Amino acid sequence: MAFRSKQDPLEHVPTMRRYARSLCRDADAADDLVHDALVRAYDGADGFRPGGSLRNWLLGIVRNSFLGDLRRRRAEDARHDAWASLLSDRIEPVQEKRAYLQQTLDRFMQLPDAQREVIHLISIEGLGYQEAAALLDIPVGTVMSRLSRARAALRTLDAEAESRAITSLRVVGGKDAD
Repeated sequence: MAFRSKQDPLEHVPTMRRYARSLCRDADAADDLVHDALVRAYDGADGFRPGGSLRNWLLGIVRNSFLGDLRRRRAEDARHDAWASLLSDRIEPVQEKRAYLQQTLDRFMQLPDAQREVIHLISIEGLGYQEAAALLDIPVGTVMSRLSRARAALRTLDAEAESRAITSLRVVGGKDAD
């Protein structure tokens, strides 16, 4: 669609670019904004009032395009933030989980052979007490006893590890509260 004005919109590109740069604070983003504004101006040429200021009309399109993009980015950021907060509540940091699993494996390997064997068969392989007792050729009561001692030992080792981690911390630039 042709403009009904004697002026060519391309004559106002330098003014549009200066204004867009002051809005965007980035030359590349400003150039994209001017391009979008020119496309909108040519698409909406019927909206230009004859006798009006083409420069002001084009600068209005630049401003409205900038504000529209800004609102769109803020809405997208809000959606992304909402997803991120939703996911951050459900996803544990990989490094912490990996470190915890390594510590658990280390504690598991410190157990006596008989306890480690029973807890492995029941907790990892999923055998029942009867099956583990038959496999190890020991009474079910012994399986239950070893399993109980193994779990208690893991809890004790876990508590000791936490205690060591807490006591190894110190306040920097202040005093430890006793």
